[in-house]
This record gives sequence, structure tokens and C-alpha cells, in this order.
Amino acid sequence: MPSRRERPELVPPLDFSFCCISSIDELLQAQPRAGPSPPRPTHALRLNNNSLGGLGGLPPTLEQLLVCPTQLRWLDLSFNRLTVIDPVLTTFRALRSLQLHGNSIGSLAEVDKLGVLPHLRRLTLHGNPMEEQRGYRSYVLSLLPHLTSLDFSGVTRQDREDAATNARPQHGKKNRGGPGCRAPTSE
Repeated sequence: MPSRRERPELVPPLDFSFCCISSIDELLQAQPRAGPSPPRPTHALRLNNNSLGGLGGLPPTLEQLLVCPTQLRWLDLSFNRLTVIDPVLTTFRALRSLQLHGNSIGSLAEVDKLGVLPHLRRLTLHGNPMEEQRGYRSYVLSLLPHLTSLDFSGVTRQDREDAATNARPQHGKKNRGGPGCRAPTSE
């Protein structure tokens, strides 16, 4: 049987939560909260409860912190100061769980960027201003139909039906759904 060290999915997350980090560059000087020093053979990273306003420089930094950053599957960026969903997140194609709750992401259209993540199953966005927009849950689920959990709540058959019924409106057209769609506005 393989040892725990040989199975990255069993290695605890690299945990930089509550480290007062305000930029990705600071990760290389910060000490993780517990466990062995980087590079660590894990597929999970905690950057929650910091002051991150952006994610510039994340891929090269993770090259130094993780044994295989392209296999990052779980990322917690909750309770930071993010105002957009940085396109750099779309480079982590193996992501299955992404936590972005408790930030300052205002536009529901930001979620569109996550549509290219084929394995994303769990997503949290609650506590962002976008959550207040009408049709929030249906919009997210229509865009990301493979989600099994949104905002720590399981996706139900009714959620899927609502998402299909309330399809995202097309640019310049009213509520018809389909390609070229945009986020609903808060009317």
C-alpha cells in the first residue's frame, strides 16, 4: 500500500490562512501554519483570511511551493479582498473545489471565467456583492452545470430545473439563454 507521502490527495493542504498576506509575492517569505516546509506534495492550498487584492504571480509562486502545481484541486481564497475572479485561476485545470466567499466580487459576469474548468464541482461565492443580484444561483448553475455544491449547499434537481428555465439572457436580447449570454443585471 502506498504511503501517505506518495499520495498527494492525502497530504493536508499547504496552509497560509491568517498570515496577513497582502500579495502573492509574500507567500515565499511566509511560513505555512503547519506541516512540512514547501515544496509540498499536496493538491490543496489555503490562502483564506488574508488581505489578497489580486493573484498576480500565482503560477510561478506555486511552482516553488507545490511539487505539482498543475494538479491543484482545492483552493481556498475566501475572506480576502478580491474584486474580480482573476483569469489565472483558469490555468489550474484540475481544480475541483474553489472557495471565493467573503470577498468583494461585484459582477456576476466574473463567474463566466470559470466555465473553462472542466472538473470544478464545488464553488463558494456567497458573501460577495454579486450574490445580491437577481437570478444569482440560477445564473451560476446554468453556466457551471457540473457543480454538485454551490455556497456549501448541494445542487438539487429543482436548482437544475430553475437554472434551465431561467437561462442567462443574451447580449441585447431578453431572457432567451444560449451562447453569447451575459449575467443578469440587478434591475
